[in-house]
Amino acid sequence: MRKYREDLTEKAQSLRRNMTKEERHLWYDFLRTFPYRFRRQKPIGCYILDFYCAEVRLAVELDGSQHFEEAGEAYDKDRTRYLEHQGIRVLRFSNRELWENFDGVRMAIYLAAGIDKDK
Repeated sequence: MRKYREDLTEKAQSLRRNMTKEERHLWYDFLRTFPYRFRRQKPIGCYILDFYCAEVRLAVELDGSQHFEEAGEAYDKDRTRYLEHQGIRVLRFSNRELWENFDGVRMAIYLAAGIDKDK
């Protein structure tokens, strides 16, 4: 039994083929070789997550400017509430944060996944 809407499959595939430069950076320079397997553009329910790791039930979302407008913030709040209700932890980073603090973003993902990189 699938846990997402069937009509999202094609859209998710298109999003994987056309990742933003920020998504490409995070994927190719970090998540692709992460100790736990992340999937790109993973449908969950009626949403498509930028990156999702089922093993630790962690979603990583990269937010462009549209996410900081009133409608975008309301949508993201509902989306996060739904995902948390499904037992999925959501980490959100702005595109700007990714470029200005890539090491901090990486560390936050390690910690959320239960990996202590300092040991």
